Amino acid sequence: MRILGIETSCDETGIAIYDEEQGILAHRLYSQIKVHADYGGVVPELASRDHVRKTLPLIREVLAEANLTPKDLDGVAYTSGPGLIGALLVGCSIGRSLAYGWNIPAVPVHHMEGHLLAPMLEEDVPEFPFVALLVSGGHTQLVRVNGIGEYEMLGESVDDAAGEAFDKTAKLLGLDYPGGPVLAKMAESGTKGRYKFPRPMTDRPGLDFSFSGLKTFAANTINSAKEKGELDEQTHADIAYAFQEAVVDTLAIKCRRALEQCQLNRLVIAGGVSANTELRTKLAVITKKLGGQVYYPRPEFCTDNGAMIAYAGMQRLKAGNFADLSFKATPRWPLDTLPSI
Repeated sequence: MRILGIETSCDETGIAIYDEEQGILAHRLYSQIKVHADYGGVVPELASRDHVRKTLPLIREVLAEANLTPKDLDGVAYTSGPGLIGALLVGCSIGRSLAYGWNIPAVPVHHMEGHLLAPMLEEDVPEFPFVALLVSGGHTQLVRVNGIGEYEMLGESVDDAAGEAFDKTAKLLGLDYPGGPVLAKMAESGTKGRYKFPRPMTDRPGLDFSFSGLKTFAANTINSAKEKGELDEQTHADIAYAFQEAVVDTLAIKCRRALEQCQLNRLVIAGGVSANTELRTKLAVITKKLGGQVYYPRPEFCTDNGAMIAYAGMQRLKAGNFADLSFKATPRWPLDTLPSI
């Protein structure tokens, strides 16, 4: 079986074809970073318009690369939510229309289930059950995963997600959008111990997160250094280091707590922030101490992409989770409401 995957939940257009036996046959990703850079963040209307322009050409490209025609496909999967409503509607309408025109099933996919299952695209895949840390620009969640669709929400951010905090702090440091990866690179030159940031909500029970306070702490630290005339290049790097260290430590503390609470030692991390080297290193140490392992997708499948939607769509297709002739975009969609398969 083969399926086409379409991802348009935010500002990246991802298209891929997944074969049940051969894996990913072709994939393309178009990023709108240049479109939104001047605005310091994603402009929803511009994102929707760019998806309209790019989706069909990218579909033609992946079909050509895989040397396939629509007749070789067994289904079309598309991101139905969560995400920006306009961007989602583009992918939903195109995906549903193509499936109707090609007379094959249409499969709506949950964006975060796509992220959660992205490590399954690698050779070394985790066995169920495991704990998943989903960290992206819009989500920070800890989930116990007993199987596909068998999700128990353990904790999530009560305000900013980790990725949002990275981007907002990067903006405070004068870095271009999206600043999270640039901040992480800057932190490599930082001095350990010069600044100490708090580890929010780690001194109390529970598995929820809060990162908005770290952004405020960073703003106050930057303003203080500026008033003292100390805001040079090294100070920027030192603040970036302290901020990243605080976020990584907070995520690691909560992950260890979740693994111990669930009596598991397998951890999956997925989403854009899962590409962070410091986070991967810290979590690898934790899981090793527990006699387990941490799993994550390759960097190109950490951010939004069509491959993860195609894979998740294949699992739903095999389980008979199709859409009728209508389609629905769901900007807010709890992960633990999905049916098990």
